[in-house]
Amino acid sequence: MVKVKICGITNAEDAVVACQCGADLIGFVFVAGTSRCVDKKIVKEIISGEPGKFKGKVISVGLFKDETIERAGEIVHYSGIGSVQFHGAESPEYCGDFKKFMMKEYGIGEIKVIKAFKVKKEILPSGVYRPEDYDTVDYFVFDTFHPFRDGGTGIGFDHEVLKANREKLKKPFFIAGGLNAENVKEVVRNVRPFGVDVSSGIEKNVGMKDKKLLKEFILNAKNA
Repeated sequence: MVKVKICGITNAEDAVVACQCGADLIGFVFVAGTSRCVDKKIVKEIISGEPGKFKGKVISVGLFKDETIERAGEIVHYSGIGSVQFHGAESPEYCGDFKKFMMKEYGIGEIKVIKAFKVKKEILPSGVYRPEDYDTVDYFVFDTFHPFRDGGTGIGFDHEVLKANREKLKKPFFIAGGLNAENVKEVVRNVRPFGVDVSSGIEKNVGMKDKKLLKEFILNAKNA
């Protein structure tokens, strides 16, 4: 069954609802200057509260972009985040070094890494690197290319690109960009990704999830 990641969580209420409705992952954005950026203290409070009861069932993900390994690691350790998503031009070496750093500095050896790539008419490289270069990451997420925004645009891309390149990817992947409760079932059936990732597609206002749409999105994805 497809995994569902609810990203751009900014408050405890949305996190709790996502967990209760069957989300597999909840995502927190730590990219300064973005509309859904959240403070590590708030994330720590959220994770240690009601969502903490879902530990083992729901994975928390911290989203970073071109951050230093040290600062990203400190935020992950402080807040209790279980996985990370790197959304910038982080190299394969960076991703591997981050895992080593977390083990050496904090004794955390099980952290999973998701590496994001943007898609236009093809899968765009992360810096000079392509997905096949990232041996140490655990998952990929493919999002829509936008010249000015990193994510949460509500704009989709042609998923045939992923189907055409599936043999090269060699990692389970999430689809993001333009997904909503109405189209997610068709996307899952057509592409059969490991997971789907949604943020703006289930919001009533930026950073505030619509509970009805959130529940419908999860149900439709899981029943595809």
